[in-house]
Amino acid sequence: MLDAVVVGAGPNGLTAAVELARRGFSVAVFEARDSVGGGARTEELTLPGFRHDPCSAAHPLGINSPAFRALPLERHGLEWLHAELPMAHPFPDGTAAVLSRSVGETAASLGPRDAGTYRRLVEPFLAKWDTLARDFMSLPLTALPRDPVTLARFGLAGLPPSTWLMRRFRDERARTLFAGLVAHVMAPLGGFATSAVGLVFALAAHARGWPVARGGSQAVSDALASCLKDFGGSVHTGYEVKRLDDLPPARAYVFDTSPTALARIAGFGNYYDRFRYGPGAFKIDYALDGPVPWTAKEARVAGTVQIAADSAEIGTALRAASREGRAPERPFLITVQPSVADPTRAPAGKHVFWAYGHVPNGWTGDLTDAVERQLERFAPGFRDRVLARATAGPPELAARNANYVGGDIASGAAAGLQLLLRPRLSLFPYATPHPAVFICSSATPPGPGVHGMSGHNAAKAVWRRLRQT
Repeated sequence: MLDAVVVGAGPNGLTAAVELARRGFSVAVFEARDSVGGGARTEELTLPGFRHDPCSAAHPLGINSPAFRALPLERHGLEWLHAELPMAHPFPDGTAAVLSRSVGETAASLGPRDAGTYRRLVEPFLAKWDTLARDFMSLPLTALPRDPVTLARFGLAGLPPSTWLMRRFRDERARTLFAGLVAHVMAPLGGFATSAVGLVFALAAHARGWPVARGGSQAVSDALASCLKDFGGSVHTGYEVKRLDDLPPARAYVFDTSPTALARIAGFGNYYDRFRYGPGAFKIDYALDGPVPWTAKEARVAGTVQIAADSAEIGTALRAASREGRAPERPFLITVQPSVADPTRAPAGKHVFWAYGHVPNGWTGDLTDAVERQLERFAPGFRDRVLARATAGPPELAARNANYVGGDIASGAAAGLQLLLRPRLSLFPYATPHPAVFICSSATPPGPGVHGMSGHNAAKAVWRRLRQT
């Protein structure tokens, strides 16, 4: 009998398996698709030689993850590559605000009236970032805080809505940059704890950047799988699990799946019926004949580029997708240009690029024209560079990754209390009605992103049980 079986070979499932295997437990992972990866994959979606990331591509939380940093992933092929700037937010006038590794450079890009405000906001936390990141990403009670005072101060700044925090800024440049950071979790700007979202992304950039993985996000998953095998674990792909009886006998079962799928497989009935899924995404992967022709020079050297004219446009787009049930006319776009940092991702002189906007959950329309009209506002002539495109709306995203219910790439609405307390209001979110069954997906704290911390935290709950039995 195995000690633990993990269902799902995404970053969280693989991290949970590695954490258990490195502590001497026998572990096997079962994945429905033919390869590991989950939200960290790389495929030739458009043309030969163009390597795209179907979901996550830039990894500010990955390089800062306490779980990843504790594992020898570099020995297993993972190499982080950095663009000159982690992120840029261009404006219609051809200028841009930037999120730089340097707090000073970032502050200066926001203008003289907000430079000091930004410094005062981030510098106290940046000095203690590693401890804060560990405490924040280990919540709830999987570990006692190492620095409870700093964590409490962060909570005072982060728990209010981001619209409150943005009142500290006097000019629109700073408000727009910060609103874009918050919008990465696809939540309305006025939601509970959205200030914390923006702060975490900003601090992550200043601490270690927003890199891409050399060769593509698949390198993250492959490194975790290789690490697991070194510790004696095994991975079985092409193995779809429909019932618990489909799995070999084990002392514990850990699911890197949506709560909906877990309830169906384990027979938990309506246990997760109150779990809410958020807006979907509409994503386009591009093969380009050259770099994106951004008007703002800063955007040409940034790994990630946020697209919206101002914070009001961001707020309008988020409300349309999350509350009004319609696709926005001017979507807020998150774009990533991996080949700026990693030229191996495309043939010489060519580039890969992707953009996504928010749409209602399960939306079946086509946002391509709206996305490209937005891109043309900030990069005139963009369409002339397009060699091929691969589009994926909510149905395609859900078909590609079963955890993305209705196209929700956050694996559950990151709004209200569910931003922090997911998938249920509980101090033990990784536990389920069955004492030997656990959940470790992005539907659990600390939530979405390629960081493995949901798997790391769930593994703690599992090995405590295994030691008791």
